[in-house]
Amino acid sequence: YGSKNSPADSSNLDHVTKVIAYHPRYLDHFLNTQKFVMQCDGPLPYDYRNYIAIMAAARHKCTYLVNLYEEIFLANGGDPNWLNGLEHIPPKLRAISDINKILAHRPWLLNKEHVERLTKGQNSWSLSEVVHAIVLLAHYHSLSSFVFSCGLTQELDGASHKIENNNVLTQKTAFNRLNDLYNSQHPENLPNGDDANIRPEVTVDALMQRMKRLSEKNDECSETELSNRFKHVEQQAAELPPVVREAPADVPQQLGRYVDDPGFTYQDFARRGAENIPQTFRIQDYSWDDHGYSLVNRLYNDVGFYLDDKFRAAYNLTYYTIAGRTNVDTSKFRRAIWNYIQCIYGIRHDDYDYGEVNQLLDRSLKMFIKTACCFPERITKLDYDSVLVELQHSEKVHINLMILEARNQAELLYALREVMRYMT
Repeated sequence: YGSKNSPADSSNLDHVTKVIAYHPRYLDHFLNTQKFVMQCDGPLPYDYRNYIAIMAAARHKCTYLVNLYEEIFLANGGDPNWLNGLEHIPPKLRAISDINKILAHRPWLLNKEHVERLTKGQNSWSLSEVVHAIVLLAHYHSLSSFVFSCGLTQELDGASHKIENNNVLTQKTAFNRLNDLYNSQHPENLPNGDDANIRPEVTVDALMQRMKRLSEKNDECSETELSNRFKHVEQQAAELPPVVREAPADVPQQLGRYVDDPGFTYQDFARRGAENIPQTFRIQDYSWDDHGYSLVNRLYNDVGFYLDDKFRAAYNLTYYTIAGRTNVDTSKFRRAIWNYIQCIYGIRHDDYDYGEVNQLLDRSLKMFIKTACCFPERITKLDYDSVLVELQHSEKVHINLMILEARNQAELLYALREVMRYMT
């Protein structure tokens, strides 16, 4: 690794930035936040920050981000010995591994004891340092989701596809081939030959009609009904296979050295008959706006402002267009995506009718979202190309930005709730 003066300007980083740059309003918030947590005043020293980025990206086998932050780590005078793996880092830094693993894959298992363990003993962390680390972990876990979900990794690893490959015809046939292959391997999924895998995606026109219908209907649901609809969607999410079924290959050696307990991955907690299902995380009990934002700002000066702006930018981003049609109110579709992502993590927005998720998101999109959140390393350029084929590239990137931010917020909600419990 020849240490460059400013690896952040290297053409590598540029690639992800270029993709996010389809959405300049959001890009500013993203870059400001990343700069703030990595380069500005904060509780953690710089070598810790860069190393935590490496540890977080390694959980999802995101070679691209790991390589990038190894370079930045060295360029900033980090101890090269640390890059030999977790055995070679200070015990204090090593102690964050556990929280890294849980936040990346099953954030609902985090509890205040994890926070407490870090703040006790000879190599103890201050609460501010813990919060800084949590913000970094959530940022780089969700950025890994983004890198994979845009199909960037194969390009960055030197594959021949150009990102502008927008030829719908080839995508369609590729997707059909994928489906045929999947169905031939899983005939059990084909009741009466009619399965969501084969049914074509909902067209954009049909989607627009559904959005319009939903915004016109205003029948009130009882609380019980709303709760049941959430459980139903959560249950369905648990039963969706991720886009690729086969067991992932072993962790490459270069990444393995940063990964504790590689067998620990996402688990569906809502599967029928699952033991000790965790309690649904209800937004009315602990929300970003009412709780998380002020807590994170208090413990890590000003970071809440940056995160809040970034979440809002992603959540509210719209051009009132979809697949070339203009003056479209896409808010229903965007809410459905955001709330579905958080539902995968067991988070329920109490005032939201989850019946809308099934109206607006078809099965292939749900599979894509679930994989991007839970097993991003399994997503290929082909998966990216074959979902929502009518949408423009920038619109798919927009969906992936929502995956990035809704996931980031979900991790922060679980972590900050436990920090608060620890403090009280």
